[in-house]
Amino acid sequence: MQYMLPRLRGWGESLSRQAGGRVAGGGGIGTRGPGETKIETDRRRIRARVSKLRKEIAGMATARTTQRNSRDRNSTPSVAIAGYTNAGKSSLLNRLTDAGVLVQDQLFATLDPTVRRAQTPDGREFTMTDTVGFVRHLPHQLVDAFRSTLEEVAAADLLVHVVDGADPDPLGQIDAVRVVLNEIDATKVPELIVVNKVDAMSQDDVLALRQALPGAAWVSARTGEGIEALRDVIAARLPHPHVDVDVLVPYDRGDLVARVHRDGEVVEERHEATGTRLTARVEPDLAALLVDYAVPVAGV
Repeated sequence: MQYMLPRLRGWGESLSRQAGGRVAGGGGIGTRGPGETKIETDRRRIRARVSKLRKEIAGMATARTTQRNSRDRNSTPSVAIAGYTNAGKSSLLNRLTDAGVLVQDQLFATLDPTVRRAQTPDGREFTMTDTVGFVRHLPHQLVDAFRSTLEEVAAADLLVHVVDGADPDPLGQIDAVRVVLNEIDATKVPELIVVNKVDAMSQDDVLALRQALPGAAWVSARTGEGIEALRDVIAARLPHPHVDVDVLVPYDRGDLVARVHRDGEVVEERHEATGTRLTARVEPDLAALLVDYAVPVAGV
C-alpha cells in the first residue's frame, strides 16, 4: 500500500497539469464542460484513496508493533531475510519454513513482510520474516514507503542477507543493500551473508566469491543444497537464553514445560513421581515464572 502512495500522488499531479490554468481560473469558453468535471472527480477519488491507504498503513504499522512486542515478551528470537531483489529470499524462506510464500521473478514481488515460525535443529522456536527486495539507488520516497516493511529488519536479532551468487555483480548487490540498511538504522543487526543459487554458479565464480566473502553460507534454495548447514549456522548465531534453572514442574503445569521447550534450551529432562524435572537455560521472564518450582540446592 505504501508502494501505491507515490504513484497516486504522481497521478494527481498529472491530472492537475492536464487541467492547466482553466480549472484554477474558472473562466473561458468550455471551462465547465464534462472534461473539467471528470478531472476534478478523478482528483477527488485519488485524494480519498491516498487518505484510505494512509489509514490502513498506520493500522498495519500498529499491528506489526503489537506482534513484535508479543514476540519480545515471549523471548522468541527473530530472523529477518533481506537482500537485493530477485536474490531468492522468498524461495529460501519456503525451504526453511514451508511457508508457501509467493515466488516471482520481478521487482518488489514481496511488498509486505511474511512472518513464519521456524525451529532450530534442537527444537527451539524463532520467527523468520521475508522483506521487500532492495535495488540500487532506491529513491528516498520508496525507502519511506517501504519503511513499515523494513522495520522488521531493524528489529531482528539476526539478518540473513541473501545474495544472488549467479548475478554478474553480487558484491555490488551487497553494497546496495547495505546502503538501504544504513538508511533504516539496521546496521547494528548481526548479519549472516547467504550466497544463493550456487547451482547456477561456475567453479571459478564460487572460488572467487568465497575469497571475498569468508564466513558466508552457500545454498541453493532451488535444489536444497546447503540448507541443513544453514539451519545449523542460524541456530548458532541466534541469541541464547542465559539463566540456568533446575526445576520440578507439576504435571498439571504442562504449559510451562512446553514453554521451556519452545523458548529455552533444555539440558536434561526427567519424569519423576510429582512432576517433570528440567535443567535448562531460559530468559529472565520465564525464569521468574519457574522460581516457585526451583529444586532446593543440596546443603542450602
